[in-house]
Amino acid sequence: MEDLEQFLNNLGCEDEHTEFKEAKNTFDVLGKPGDKKCIYGYCVALGNEGGGCLVLGVDDKRNIVGTSFPKDSFGSIKEEIYKRTGQKIDIEERFFDNKRIVIIRVPGRPVGQFYTFYDVPLMRVGQQLVVMSQEQQKKIFSEGQVDWTGQIAEKTSFDDIDENAILKAKENFATKFPNINKEEIDSWDVKVFLSKAKLLNNGKITNAALILLGKEESKALLQPQVAEITWVLKTDAGDILDYKHFSPPFIISIDEVFKKIRNLKYRYMKTSGSLFPEETDQYNSYVIREALNNCIAHQDYSKCARITVVEKTDSLVFTNEGSFIPKTIKAVIDTDMPPRYYRNKFLAEAMVNLNMIDTVGSGIKRMFTEQRARLFPLPSYDFSDDKVKVEIFGKIIDINYARLLAKNTDLSLDDIILLDAVQKKKTIEPYAVRRLRKKGYIEGRLPNIYISAMVAEKTGAVGEYLNTKCLDNNYYRKLILDYLKVSSAKRRELEAFILPKLSSLLTDTQKKKKLENILNRMRLKGFIVNSGNGKQSVWSLKK
Repeated sequence: MEDLEQFLNNLGCEDEHTEFKEAKNTFDVLGKPGDKKCIYGYCVALGNEGGGCLVLGVDDKRNIVGTSFPKDSFGSIKEEIYKRTGQKIDIEERFFDNKRIVIIRVPGRPVGQFYTFYDVPLMRVGQQLVVMSQEQQKKIFSEGQVDWTGQIAEKTSFDDIDENAILKAKENFATKFPNINKEEIDSWDVKVFLSKAKLLNNGKITNAALILLGKEESKALLQPQVAEITWVLKTDAGDILDYKHFSPPFIISIDEVFKKIRNLKYRYMKTSGSLFPEETDQYNSYVIREALNNCIAHQDYSKCARITVVEKTDSLVFTNEGSFIPKTIKAVIDTDMPPRYYRNKFLAEAMVNLNMIDTVGSGIKRMFTEQRARLFPLPSYDFSDDKVKVEIFGKIIDINYARLLAKNTDLSLDDIILLDAVQKKKTIEPYAVRRLRKKGYIEGRLPNIYISAMVAEKTGAVGEYLNTKCLDNNYYRKLILDYLKVSSAKRRELEAFILPKLSSLLTDTQKKKKLENILNRMRLKGFIVNSGNGKQSVWSLKK
């Protein structure tokens, strides 16, 4: 058995890398926002300090008091910490003088990254957990970072800059800086203008200048890095119907991508009280441009990959390479101020000067408020696989979410974000569930919670609520089985029976497709059989 004194000496005193907790019986694992003294909080802070240990069963004077912290929770704790931070922590138990201690070993953060506790970066100052300063965040992010976009593009000249792109850039520049006389801006030659727009480095053309304003053939001057946007049109099944690649100058290409997107008219379901307009565009033009410009500004060009815009029937998915630097969307929205650092600082600042991205860092927040104003789902972000993927929805998902927003214009953005997660069947924290339930916004039990029908009651549309509610497929399976117990049926007979009972939010085509899917699943599971061909086919119970 290891000597106790040697073990404690190896751990040292409480400092930036070691924390002792008595935790005689238990210790909070995840805590909640504002309550950082939990396993999650200490893992974040210790990891940000380069790694360390959280020891349960030892007081702050290094006396072993023992802990009964349950061993069967070790696995779930590892999973929870990994899910929130990406850290792979180790947990072990040891015994000294018949007293048990639990040691949680935390690895150091990756180079250029830091961990966050409910969107807040924590660090250790002595024995204290404190919020990491902006300067420390900036210092960490700058570790080993080279801004490729600000580097000089070798073997280039001002002849590689596109004339039409310069004209467009000058228009944007004049809009951004209305205090400068437009005639003066128009009089600047290419070199002067690029200098004013902060696209030159020591008077020479940069990679950022070629990305935004370079001629199409100038993309070869950026190799091996890739500056290209690909638009893809897909069916709901994932089949590609059409695609096109777009090269620099991106200041013009974004307009060409925008024109490719089929921004169809979306017809809202008419409801009592006229809560919704009858018709609107599927997508807000600001939201599309902001999402695409963000991809350009934050793309990790060292990955040598394209930016993609995938157009589906009812949504657009924008993807750029590289991790999301602020870590979470909530951190961006809550801060609502210019970021302190960028992956491509040179490029981002030039795009600000050319009025392509928001100077106050509130572009993402405005995307949320624009979608909220239209009663549509909020943008969905996915940061897996070292990419940033944002999906913009062009339709209502849950009518009760839309009604709730329409009737409660003073809802906080925090609550709207949580309700949006509920309508998308995403997991939210237990404290958030309690908060929404207390306000009467949600019903059901975890994990099957949904937006409350009370909204329909308030609008005098209980019947409509039941008509639009997405019922479980088991409900429709039971109806089909009950029907076939009485008699076999042709497809058109089942359609006449089931389609009127499906959500009125679905089109006739969608209703038929849903019924087809339900029938096929029931057939594959051996509940029913199909005989005959085409319109003459007959469905019956399997004997």
